[in-house]
Amino acid sequence: MPDKEKRRTAIVLAAGSGSRMGSDVPKQFMTLGDKPLIYYSLRTMERSEIIDDCILVTGKEDIPYVESEIVNKFGLHKVKAVIAGGNERYESVFRGLQAMESRDGYVFIHDGARPFLTEEILSGTYEAVKKYNACVAAMPVKDTVKIADGDDFAVQTPNRSFVWAVQTPQVFEAGLICRAYEMLFERLRGLKDKNLSVTDDAMVAESMLGIRVKLVRASYENIKITTPEDMKTALGFLG
Repeated sequence: MPDKEKRRTAIVLAAGSGSRMGSDVPKQFMTLGDKPLIYYSLRTMERSEIIDDCILVTGKEDIPYVESEIVNKFGLHKVKAVIAGGNERYESVFRGLQAMESRDGYVFIHDGARPFLTEEILSGTYEAVKKYNACVAAMPVKDTVKIADGDDFAVQTPNRSFVWAVQTPQVFEAGLICRAYEMLFERLRGLKDKNLSVTDDAMVAESMLGIRVKLVRASYENIKITTPEDMKTALGFLG
């Protein structure tokens, strides 16, 4: 059951582009079924007893559309703020963290391009974060994975039993992940080359604070829509 003394905020990232989809429309706003892709995860959060409020991070130019055609149109009352994201994912997350009302709680960071978030995934990650302070939704990989060199030759084959594909939400004690991102940006200020490859929030927590992040089994259907092939798969899941 939710801890009523700890606020549970979701930061939903919707500032990506549609480049790999071959579309002029940002992928999170493309139609899946008869609704915008991002609607589905927001609906799950709206209905969940676990999530108290949401901060939606999107492109500055998309804010009016998001507010009128998604938040207001579908009655998503838990979305308390729609804010502009940055050029990189980690910048958008940092802005979302800065917009939170309180650090005394937990934060669920979720990619808006993952429409098949479920209450079970929210519940599983919530129970884990209360115990471990940091966790991510993930699933063991099905395929053998190869590590390549710069010329695309295989140089290593990790034991598949220990390899997981990381998803979202990535869930943290709020004060912890805020400190980790503040440390990241302090170090960025001293670097000339800021072209960092920060692909997930667990990486920030691990590298900045040295903490261990718990992997929580989620679902193979919790896919991220990135390519046209992903959209076809999503339509199949949607039924």
